Amino acid sequence: MQIPPLRCGTTAHSIEPCESAEAPLLSKKRRGYRKNAAYNEKTLHTILLARNPLQPMTFFDQLRAAPNLLTMLRLIAIPFLVMAMLDGRVEVALLIFVVAGATDAVDGRLARRLNQSTKLGQFLDPIADKLMLSTLFLTATHIGLVPLYVTVLVFARDLGILLIATLLFFSHTVRDFRPSSLGKVNTLVQIFTMLVVMVTAVRTTPELTLLRHWLLVGIAWLAPLSAGQYAWLVTRRIATEPLEAL
Repeated sequence: MQIPPLRCGTTAHSIEPCESAEAPLLSKKRRGYRKNAAYNEKTLHTILLARNPLQPMTFFDQLRAAPNLLTMLRLIAIPFLVMAMLDGRVEVALLIFVVAGATDAVDGRLARRLNQSTKLGQFLDPIADKLMLSTLFLTATHIGLVPLYVTVLVFARDLGILLIATLLFFSHTVRDFRPSSLGKVNTLVQIFTMLVVMVTAVRTTPELTLLRHWLLVGIAWLAPLSAGQYAWLVTRRIATEPLEAL
């Protein structure tokens, strides 16, 4: 067996220990391991601090968060949207609706990018979306752009879900209300339908008129179907999951 050469050194006051020629390489590896360990520990600390901040955000701090400011901008835009539609300025209403939709698409990504996901935002965002859509349906029905039966079905679905959620929340049965898959589809179809309705009011074509008709029919079907799926999912969760998990 070949023995690696040794390096020894002496001085007047000390004797350096003999070490293998491979020792510098091993020492370099150890320094690399320590450096990686320190980096991983720092990264882990940053992640844990982001997920569990030492000082939770106050209500006013959450209110000033950029995503929540965008959400409040949508709420402020609702009366201007209604006034524009009632005054017959559908082009202005369409512009406000498109800008509001853009802020809705941006605020979620902004919250994740800036690490500003807040409890206030989780409640405020769906409320702003639902309030804008409900107000639009009422206004469009009032000026004759949407049939009355479609708006009745939309409001019946929303009020039914709200009633069920309120009863379950205050009875301490369910605290986590997750949207169903059909509910998400229903919301997307409603947004697209209102966009088509306003575009058709600005510039009517046979193709847009036909598309608007079938979209309104689709909403009339999706409203009760999504409400039924939501009720079924909540009932199944109550029957299968432990009470503390709800």
